[in-house]
Amino acid sequence: MPKVAYHLVQPEAHTSRVVFASPHSGRDYSWNFLRYTALDEVTIRSSEDAFVDRLFDCAPQFGAPFLKAGAPRAYIDLNRSSEELDPALIEGVRRQTHNPRVASGLGVVPRVVANGRPIYRGKLPLAEAERRIAEFWHPYHTQLRQLIQQAHARFGEAILVDCHSMPHEALDGVAKSSARRPQIVLGDRFGASASQTVVDRIEAAFTDAGLIVARNTPFAGAYITQAYGRPSRNQHAVQIEIDRAIYMDERTVRPNANFHNFRKLLRSVIAEIAAAGQADDMPLAAE
Repeated sequence: MPKVAYHLVQPEAHTSRVVFASPHSGRDYSWNFLRYTALDEVTIRSSEDAFVDRLFDCAPQFGAPFLKAGAPRAYIDLNRSSEELDPALIEGVRRQTHNPRVASGLGVVPRVVANGRPIYRGKLPLAEAERRIAEFWHPYHTQLRQLIQQAHARFGEAILVDCHSMPHEALDGVAKSSARRPQIVLGDRFGASASQTVVDRIEAAFTDAGLIVARNTPFAGAYITQAYGRPSRNQHAVQIEIDRAIYMDERTVRPNANFHNFRKLLRSVIAEIAAAGQADDMPLAAE
């Protein structure tokens, strides 16, 4: 199994109310896990937010902590509720209220990777799913909750920036109905997980860097933004999705020729987001 539940990099001084986190960039695929999958070592990474942890790893230099997953998404999905168990994969789980994510095989212990390709040849025992949740899901969320609470206690406000990447093809439908194809999609659950002031500042950081930004389509946010976004309590959660084609070869799961330039560009965006979390003129949102 993966060695650790998460990696946490703290800044030398906490000067920003922003917390950066990457729940899907874990890539510790243990030999024992790969031995029981039906997929090869490249295909199993197709739903991973590959290299997102490297894109955002400068965040602590700007006064914000950065939390990243240790376990890969194909092993345990940290952006799902611990109760989203898939009866089609896990023995002894009863089918409950219809959940589109679970029905499609994307529960807390995923049944499939991208394009619906099955991870396993058969079912998993319930005890195995419970062990993964206990050893990886709970420690990650305990640490994430603590970071948000600490930021809120210091600054009276906390802003979680939940960092993800999206397949290039996921934007095909948006591109057909839009004059310009988005490169970044911000998800705030249509205003439910973050104030407009916060999202506007984050969007401005990307657009000022020359990137094309859309909101909530096709990704509005999943479990993490739903669980941690409480704008009425000055606790905000914004999901960031980056088009993978900008910086990586999706077929081989390797950085492309633009990776270093894009990482440098993103550094200025991260600096601006963290600085917005420091600004005295950023009003605490009460809506």
